[in-house]
Amino acid sequence: MERNTSIKYYLFAILILGLGNIFVWQFVWGLDSQLRAVFFDIGQGDSIFIETPQKHQILIDGGPSNKVAEKLGKEMPFWDKTIDLVILTHPDYDHQRGLLDVLDNYKVNNIIWTGELSEGKTFESWLLKLQKEGAKISLAKAGAKVIAGNSRIDILYPLELPKKDSKNNNDSSIVARMVFGQTAFIFTGDANREAEQAIIANNESIESNVLKVSHHGSRSASSPGFLANVKPSIAVISVGANNSYGHPHQEVLSNLSESAIKVLRTDQMGDIKIFSDGQNIIY
Repeated sequence: MERNTSIKYYLFAILILGLGNIFVWQFVWGLDSQLRAVFFDIGQGDSIFIETPQKHQILIDGGPSNKVAEKLGKEMPFWDKTIDLVILTHPDYDHQRGLLDVLDNYKVNNIIWTGELSEGKTFESWLLKLQKEGAKISLAKAGAKVIAGNSRIDILYPLELPKKDSKNNNDSSIVARMVFGQTAFIFTGDANREAEQAIIANNESIESNVLKVSHHGSRSASSPGFLANVKPSIAVISVGANNSYGHPHQEVLSNLSESAIKVLRTDQMGDIKIFSDGQNIIY
């Protein structure tokens, strides 16, 4: 795979190992020593842009509007219209809608999602654009890995491929943990407490420096037991100002406070940028 050879060049290969797909990006050189994660202020929704030291670009969810395309334009060079990987944690409007504009404006090489069915015009458009995009599509399941240079994403949930007709998409929301050097980020989508318990019971290593708080700070997740296992020093809440759901719920804020976790909120801070040099987290 080649993209403006004066800036970056790397080979992309796909391997199948064990339980899941392993994406491997190999690179000739890197331009930076830091991994960058940007939690977009996208309103009441989720959208996270990640760029590795070797310039691999990953987008997790797209938020509830076309605002994500504008955000990407500020984080990526104007000439760069390729995204290496898009992860849709689950097909709810506030995570999926913005990805339609991403597929319209960027060449997406790889897509990971659950394959779970939903309803409405947004989901129908998603399916049509997937066919048109021609990206390599993989269904998420615990055990799958994405390897990008010296960074790695482990899929922790769902443990099994979800039922196609699930009544609540949150039940099978993708939970992923990204590791770079001695640091880690965990991205929880809208996963609920049942998912948290299943991940812990599956004996996965989930200790992470940064936690993306599930479901915009809903009390349906972020249990004390889960926080005790993740042990984050920073928690990011992606949430819309004065939203009608009352997010983040006070119960979750209390859980985070009692665990001495620093809370960063998009409704209060705008876009939140967190960097890792492999040893330290900088924000």
